[in-house]
Amino acid sequence: MLEEDKRGILLESGTNEIEVMEFTVNDNLYGINVAKVREILMNAPVKSMPHAHPAVEGIFKPRDLVITVVDLPQYLLGVPCEKGPKDLFIITNFNKMNIAFRVHTVVGISRISWHDIQKPDKTVARGEEGVATGIAQCGEDLVTILDFEKIVAEIAPETTIQMSEIDRLGRRERQDAPILVAEDSILLSKMIQEALHKSGYVNVTMFSDGQSLWDHLESLRNEKKLSDKVRLIITDIEMPQMDGHRLTKLVKDDKQFQKIPVVIFSSLITEEMRRKGKELGANEQMSKPEIGRLVEVIDHLLAINKV
Repeated sequence: MLEEDKRGILLESGTNEIEVMEFTVNDNLYGINVAKVREILMNAPVKSMPHAHPAVEGIFKPRDLVITVVDLPQYLLGVPCEKGPKDLFIITNFNKMNIAFRVHTVVGISRISWHDIQKPDKTVARGEEGVATGIAQCGEDLVTILDFEKIVAEIAPETTIQMSEIDRLGRRERQDAPILVAEDSILLSKMIQEALHKSGYVNVTMFSDGQSLWDHLESLRNEKKLSDKVRLIITDIEMPQMDGHRLTKLVKDDKQFQKIPVVIFSSLITEEMRRKGKELGANEQMSKPEIGRLVEVIDHLLAINKV
């Protein structure tokens, strides 16, 4: 049913809005971007897997697809939790993977602005260890938006950015081209910066959301030679305050900035999202964790946009 619903829910490009699916774990309210959700299923028998992460419940096979099940209550609380007959599986799709997360109830869907999502402070986020990517005001409720990418990266590190991809690119020269990157995940931000530095791109400035990167661009309007300050922009899609689609639209609609190449680097690159990004003027789009390909795309875009 959700697939049909999403066709009517899909947002217009660049409006800086998000659809948040609210769900509960032990009566605590959490949220996930609807764009990451494939469908909701009643929980079913799960086949356990040997030597798996403690939060990996096992696998099940709805229809013809084998899907890993993550016990979200156990992951969040760190201890085994009783499994109820009314539990649900949220089937997600991101980073080109299908993963099921056990939850207790699904509450509904709210459409809100990214401006209504705040980054959690350090007392909540615990630096790189935190799994809350944002706190959303959905009506009268405060909803904790979980960083599902980080959860999966912790459970299965091989599914996230791999520095070995940079090693396979071989010997590379130092590049001083200024690159701006918007990425809200602390973990992924650190990994992207490390990978770019390792590939030779040493002049990289990181921003925690699209709004802060856009504010920085605005501060450069009076620069006599803009290319000395920015040659290329890389942006995630999901970010508090301003998402990557809105950022791309602002850049490409602005006569002073529109020639700056914009690369969307996100776990949400589906055909629908790719269409949206193209409409907004993104020069390239690719799915995480393809960091080697990202470097190759940067090489290409800087080569054809020499100053």
